[in-house]
Amino acid sequence: MEWSIQEIARRAGTTSRTLRHYGELGLLEPSRVGSNGYRYYDQDALVRLQRILLLRELGLPLPAIAEVLEGQRDTAAALRTHLALLEQERVRIGRQIASVRTTLHKTEEGEELMAEEVLDGFDHTQYEREVTERWGREAYEKGDRWWRSLSARQKREFQEQQVAIAQDFAQALKDGKAAGSDEVQAITRRQYEWLSITVTPTRSYFTGLGEMYVADPRFTVNYDRHGEGTAAFVRDAMKVYGERHLTDG
Repeated sequence: MEWSIQEIARRAGTTSRTLRHYGELGLLEPSRVGSNGYRYYDQDALVRLQRILLLRELGLPLPAIAEVLEGQRDTAAALRTHLALLEQERVRIGRQIASVRTTLHKTEEGEELMAEEVLDGFDHTQYEREVTERWGREAYEKGDRWWRSLSARQKREFQEQQVAIAQDFAQALKDGKAAGSDEVQAITRRQYEWLSITVTPTRSYFTGLGEMYVADPRFTVNYDRHGEGTAAFVRDAMKVYGERHLTDG
């Protein structure tokens, strides 16, 4: 089964021009081009477009989406990650809906409002709860103050540094390097130094963060977009580094 570019654009809520742009970037090639010059897309292309749209909703720019699609060749595994992210978002939106309903009801009835009810589901600091529960409120507030103190350029440079580290991890994995090898542990030291800008990581903090990279799809996608399995590889490397160099003292 296949669909014309006009059909796909209409159903996706986008334009034929956008789909042609995706094709020019190598993101979404048509399955065939008719004698009339029209582009047609089969089921595989349809699934690929779904992945592109999902990644766009996560806020990834097109170059980053290209990296994700190149790195995640296992479509089923990629869709499972997307599904987990969507389910988390559904829970958050469900909390928002319930919050607004409660606010509306209490406003109409003249009842007293509770802040935790009104603001439930509107967290602008999406990792605040995880960080606070794992490492304490002070750790979160210190990191939050540091991040807010940076200029836009400093924030971008900090993020670019992390991307470079993640790419080096992904390349080491592709090259068949072991997590405990000297080459990979040198990259892991850069990861440690990158984290040390905001906190002095203990062994449990460092290895626990590595576990979070795999357990939480929001983290996993940031690593696995450079290559399938990168997040797990980073976790293993961080565990080795923690055992060799760090303490909880």
